[in-house]
Amino acid sequence: MSLPVFNLHEARFDCTFGRGCDGICCKNGRPPVYEKEGSRIQANLLKLLPLMRPAAAAVAARAGFLSRRRKAGTTMLRVVGGWCVFFNAGCVLHEAGAAEGDKFRYKPLACATFPLEKHSRRGWYVRQKGLLGEIWDLFCLDPANSERPAASSLSEELVLIERSAEGDQG
Repeated sequence: MSLPVFNLHEARFDCTFGRGCDGICCKNGRPPVYEKEGSRIQANLLKLLPLMRPAAAAVAARAGFLSRRRKAGTTMLRVVGGWCVFFNAGCVLHEAGAAEGDKFRYKPLACATFPLEKHSRRGWYVRQKGLLGEIWDLFCLDPANSERPAASSLSEELVLIERSAEGDQG
């Protein structure tokens, strides 16, 4: 693995969605969506709408799935009822992609690779409670709550980041 992740070997992470976590990162987050990602979602929106919460599907059909807000100059996913527009007891984008053989197919890179984050000067890192002023107090970001090394639990996400860098996924 050539991806520089400066705390990979010390970090602990285990996604507990469906095992005590109800998807709180989908409630508190507004992930950026790059142009290619947005185009891919838009091209498949008609098959995604029936999987969405009714209120979210209505908003997405009428006003789109992208917010007017921007994060670091990039458009973000819309939030409806306090949750990501694509959250419906789990990620609709993940579910649709997994049904087609690739759980990452429709997910924005920021969602697919959480809790990996790019640092402006140090390369990549695994978000952890207390590291670099981490503001989210999520169970999964507290290394005391997991024995699982991030290097193993995030192996697919690390490969995805490397692939996206090579192919300019964003």
